[in-house]
Amino acid sequence: MKKRSGFHFVYVAIACSLSTASTPAQTRDIHLRSGRIVLTISPRHSRYWFEVEGNRIIAPDAGAGILLAGSPVSITGIRACGATHCVLEGVSDVGGKLKISITLEPHHVEMIAEPQHIGDEIRFATGGATPAYGLADHAVEQKLFSTLPNKQYSTDVTGFADDTFLSGQGQTRLVSNFVIYPRQGLAVLLIDPTMKIVHTSGEQIVQGVVHSSAQVHMYYFFGTMHEIYSAYQKACKEAGYKVFMPKYEAFGVGWEAFGALAWDTDQATVSKSIDHYLADGYPLRWAVIGSGFWPSAPEMHETTSFGLWDPQKYPDPKGLIQHLHDESLKVMLGLRITFITTGPFAAEGLSHGYFLKENDKAKVFTGGWPKLPYYLLDAHNAAALDWYMGLVKRWQDYGIDGFKEDFYGYGKYDLRDDKVDPTNDRLMAEHQLVIERNGYLSSNGDLHRINDFNFDQNQDRGPVNALAFAYSGFPLVYPDIVGGTFGENHFSVDRTAKMEMYMMRNAQWAALHSSMGMGEPPWSFRAPVAKVMLDAAKLHAMLAPYLFSNARRFAVDGYPWTMTPLPIAFPDDPAVYGHENATDRGYEWMIGDALLATPLYGEDYATANSRDIYLPDGQWMDFDTGELYSGRQTLKDFALPPGKTPLFVGGSGTIIEDLGSIVKVCVYPVAQKASTTITLPDKEKPFTVQVIGLPPRMRWTDVRVHDSAGRVIETSSVGKAFTFVPKAGERYTVEAIR
Repeated sequence: MKKRSGFHFVYVAIACSLSTASTPAQTRDIHLRSGRIVLTISPRHSRYWFEVEGNRIIAPDAGAGILLAGSPVSITGIRACGATHCVLEGVSDVGGKLKISITLEPHHVEMIAEPQHIGDEIRFATGGATPAYGLADHAVEQKLFSTLPNKQYSTDVTGFADDTFLSGQGQTRLVSNFVIYPRQGLAVLLIDPTMKIVHTSGEQIVQGVVHSSAQVHMYYFFGTMHEIYSAYQKACKEAGYKVFMPKYEAFGVGWEAFGALAWDTDQATVSKSIDHYLADGYPLRWAVIGSGFWPSAPEMHETTSFGLWDPQKYPDPKGLIQHLHDESLKVMLGLRITFITTGPFAAEGLSHGYFLKENDKAKVFTGGWPKLPYYLLDAHNAAALDWYMGLVKRWQDYGIDGFKEDFYGYGKYDLRDDKVDPTNDRLMAEHQLVIERNGYLSSNGDLHRINDFNFDQNQDRGPVNALAFAYSGFPLVYPDIVGGTFGENHFSVDRTAKMEMYMMRNAQWAALHSSMGMGEPPWSFRAPVAKVMLDAAKLHAMLAPYLFSNARRFAVDGYPWTMTPLPIAFPDDPAVYGHENATDRGYEWMIGDALLATPLYGEDYATANSRDIYLPDGQWMDFDTGELYSGRQTLKDFALPPGKTPLFVGGSGTIIEDLGSIVKVCVYPVAQKASTTITLPDKEKPFTVQVIGLPPRMRWTDVRVHDSAGRVIETSSVGKAFTFVPKAGERYTVEAIR
């Protein structure tokens, strides 16, 4: 891990002086201070707690603050203390030794434990806090909640306890052990890609590592939600976990072969399906040819058939790709790091030592996919990674623009959480589109995909999974293919009323995420159903520029702008807590600072026609009707029939929309005074819109917009907003004509 330098203005106060000869019973508490943060450590069993501006944020654990190999550690001496950090010596009750380095910065505290014996288990523990959010895929892995009295899906992970926290448990693949407590202004994270220990409850917060490395890094973050997410992103980057700027094309409406055609994919069916979508008016921007493009021989039955296509199914792959490019689509393939042992590239990788080893021999794996035994790329081996990227170039030479990364079925192996991160890092560095599915802490994809989400599954899992990603620092959520993967035949595909309602609700929910992908043909359903699906896709395409602008903000400051759960956006409002669950189904989130997403979704999708919608502080406008509502209230049984746009406009009231291939600013009259910054998809410099003194229900004809030079900007109306064409780097003022 990379080591940061300290901030020189941090002041450390120690209430007493310790020596290595002193015993815990003879010492007083240690106090470290950085600005508003005070850390107090009681030497006996290293119990520690935090105060911010005099308020205790988190209490000490009732037993011990640090445990080494299961034994409480007590502070026995100080090696050094300076203006920015303190280095302590610790000894466990059974004689194990540990060095503890503590650094306080404006919005976080880092504690580094260095055990005398590498490999010992280490735990950090404090008192508890509620509610708790985060944990990415683990938040929806129900078997880990077996001790909880209420096993329903919920974003609140209070009560979570796992002593073997690792990707591969159930459907967990995109992994973060970041846990945030918005009420307390607190978050915690131990950064380590190997098996971890994670507990969170009202009584105790624990994070640890089962087998320690030379240094174990534990973080506590404090401040506003913006300050916490910024510090969290910074800590991840400094530990080597990267965050890449996403690409606009990924935020459009896509098409996936496996959803549309299952295994019936070839050059003709792919072209026919995509062309049908385009003819029906779907604004497609990307396509994934993810199933069956490889040669039919069993040893080739995998996405690592680099440059080798099935000649009968794809006689002219370059022609197909050119055809899709001519339709302005980016083309992706499925991609994994698995190599069938008898496949065409296995011998070369084996001879150079490019695969993961066990007892100095390449380990043979079996799992969900591929079906045959396989080797696994050692992506942390620089030479192996270079070789792999050389193979990937064979796909790029055909004109492939990116990849859907999808390694799965490895749960019986204790593989590092970051086993795929190096390949995704390289793909993103080469400006390839990447749909990310595996990873640890990094945002090294254009999109963060939840696990396959189908008709036969509990429909509360999807929204909880998506929101858990956002809490965890993965807000560029792709909620899987609209409708799921019918072709797997895990459920009846009869066109029942329930099935049709599912398609409509699923499409409307998906439209409000960073990206949405089409699959099962809408034209196979009744015309009213197909219309709702098409309208949902058009809504997403219209909002894509605004979603992307907020994705760029996330890449810079870590805050989940594209999908901000209400407890993050409004942490001081008690009414926003306790609704993101399978009872209330209050699956709401902010998109940027101006849109409130309120989709009707969950296991009751087939029968429900209304929801209790909570409107936070401010003025809120129904996106369809223009009706205004005051915030801090719940709209009881608010009607959300299929086809109703589940959006409210509030906050700054200012977004950008793709209106007939022209991106315009749309200002909705909901804010009397506001300012926001937005970036156009094809520009680097943002522009600013400042709203001054707009009374409610203002008509667009009564509004004047001028730029920083005082020039009046031409405006027009669209829907309930007034619009104008912005320029990058400009500053606009919106005010009433007096």
